[in-house]
Amino acid sequence: MSQDLFLDELGDGVFQIRLERPERMNALGVATVVALEQAVSDAAAKRARVLLLRGSGRAFCAGADLKERKGMELAARLAHNAGINAAVNAVAAARCVTIAVLNGLALGGGLELALACDLRLAASGVTLGLTESRVGAFPGAGGTQRLPRVVGASRALHMILSGEPVTSEYALGIGLVNEVVAPDALDERAQAFARLLAGRSAPALAAIKRLVYGGIEVPLADGLRLERAALPDILGSADYAEGLAAFAERRPPRFTGVVS
Repeated sequence: MSQDLFLDELGDGVFQIRLERPERMNALGVATVVALEQAVSDAAAKRARVLLLRGSGRAFCAGADLKERKGMELAARLAHNAGINAAVNAVAAARCVTIAVLNGLALGGGLELALACDLRLAASGVTLGLTESRVGAFPGAGGTQRLPRVVGASRALHMILSGEPVTSEYALGIGLVNEVVAPDALDERAQAFARLLAGRSAPALAAIKRLVYGGIEVPLADGLRLERAALPDILGSADYAEGLAAFAERRPPRFTGVVS
């Protein structure tokens, strides 16, 4: 694993990818994005049920490493962006639940990385933004597509066109983050919630993700058909049988299902 990034096993099926470039605000350099994509693959191979993404120091991620990019020719800049896209898309495609733990600022590609996660928990006072318009560009790692799907087109355009960051408290109000937590309680809250989710049935959680994300892209009637089509595998699963038994016996279920 690159020294820019570490994959930590926290137990109970919970893993954490930790960006470790605090001196560069965890900016996404060429080597960093290769390591990030590999870490997501490694977490899947280890049967991660929940994957946390976190930065080190005072930032979650400041986005693309613009100091590194400044000296690049156009082809190298495009390749760098393609690498960021590949890493962000790997997070979005993960079948386990992914949670961005926004310990500090998340700007540009950093917010795009957070948007690729299923959920976002933020420390109070953190700033978030797609700031590319300030340097004559636009969000090129999914920001123009994922942000409107989370907060709506009008709010997304306001943030993207202006390039001005918002606070985590404002982000909570528009649904950009799911919770805002005191900075000293963020890791405890994120890990406790991750363990709660890791105790659910992994195949059921994977089906939920697939149905929600697939359903919002199609008309309601088609989405309902997708939902019905997914039921036999779940209702016929060993995990569902265990859930019913646990309910009848008034005990916590012990799910063993994995996502292939």
